[in-house]
Amino acid sequence: MLDINLFRVDKGGNPEIVRESQRRRFASVEIVDEIIAMDNDWKSAKFSADEKNKEINAVQKEITALMKSGKKDEAQTLLKKKDALAAEKAALNDTADNKERTLNIKLASIGNLVHHSCAVSETEDDNAIVKKWWPKILKTVKGGHGVPGFFSHHEVLDRLDGYDPDRGNKIAGHRGYFLRDAGLELNLALVQYGLDFLADREFTKLSTPYFMKKEFMAKTAQLEEFDEALYTVKGELETDESTKYLIATSEQPISAYHANEWLEESQLPLKYAGFSTCFRKEAGAHGRDNWGIFRVHQFEKIEQFVLTDPEKSWEMHEEMLTNAEDFYKSLGIPFRVVSIVSKALNNAAAKKYDLEAWFPFQGTYKELVSCSNCTDYQTRSLEIRFGGKKMNETTKKYAHALNCTLTATERTLCCILENFQTPEGVIVPAPLRQYMRGKEFLPFKKVPVAPAGEKAVKGKK
Repeated sequence: MLDINLFRVDKGGNPEIVRESQRRRFASVEIVDEIIAMDNDWKSAKFSADEKNKEINAVQKEITALMKSGKKDEAQTLLKKKDALAAEKAALNDTADNKERTLNIKLASIGNLVHHSCAVSETEDDNAIVKKWWPKILKTVKGGHGVPGFFSHHEVLDRLDGYDPDRGNKIAGHRGYFLRDAGLELNLALVQYGLDFLADREFTKLSTPYFMKKEFMAKTAQLEEFDEALYTVKGELETDESTKYLIATSEQPISAYHANEWLEESQLPLKYAGFSTCFRKEAGAHGRDNWGIFRVHQFEKIEQFVLTDPEKSWEMHEEMLTNAEDFYKSLGIPFRVVSIVSKALNNAAAKKYDLEAWFPFQGTYKELVSCSNCTDYQTRSLEIRFGGKKMNETTKKYAHALNCTLTATERTLCCILENFQTPEGVIVPAPLRQYMRGKEFLPFKKVPVAPAGEKAVKGKK
């Protein structure tokens, strides 16, 4: 969440900064004044509780003096008064605590401050294309369904006998699937290569829990994600303590890995290569990407997650994006990078890039990577402090948190299948071969391929 001091002019804050960010997000500006009013209301309630505590302290001094002088009967009368004041104080504290909780809930609904470089727009049609990359050896010609003679990724995977969606749907429901042989081998190769790729860049490999307690999930995930994306797992007693959430990305548990810790400058950056299976309802994706395993409820992902010095987070943001670009260049996958417009940013992100890969059958780019700088938005909620406290410093300093997909392996697999297919099968990208017992080519097994048009040709784009 944002720093409440941003809303407090007497603490050096400037509410207009938040109002402008809300305008850029096309979100409520009035909420800023609502939070200021709620904050003042809480401060008033807290002041009343503190004043009652002063009354208690004054009575306690009288009691101490009477006890020392042997006037125990008079002291007993004051003890009753002290008990009554303590009860009043407890009630005032409860009121103040309730007001603070309500304030924090409202505060958490405001998104991070939008970075000045983000395009201000309500439509992702205005996402700025930052760069494009195309391997020199690949030339594809658009037409009809993209490239004449090419098959969609789900058809290619089916011809490899690499997955079984029918039995997957039967057992797990809509978007369920089994990976088989070539499909599983490619998927696991992407996992292993992705982890080694980041390890070579001084990332610590980290396998995360698949469950999270509600108290931590609430500090790292947006409220709407609870209904649209997250699966709930109930314990035997179905209490809040036993209720847990399946993770939608390893970013969620890793963001809480250092919760309630105070990090020194010498420890940063902390760079993690998170690996996990991820679970998403995809409630808002009805009818989208129904083919194959591109958009499914369960998938594997390698995630970059970094905690860094606040002064270096924008430099780290570019570095993490470069890692993702280099990964897809190494695989030979065509892509472009777009900077996401202000309206489309999730609450935690101050700025976000997407890396979109080329899918030749569909003749379009589709998202494979999301790369966000969340600054101190998550770390403040999780109390991940940064640096030593300096003399007369009144504002807490928090580490900055950044996340960037390296590969959601099933999606990357889909892209490989479309870009590396031939009439006879699929060429294995060179970096993956060492993880597939040296296989360079995966032949089709189920049906002979009879392209309706021309095949992809080699050359320059």
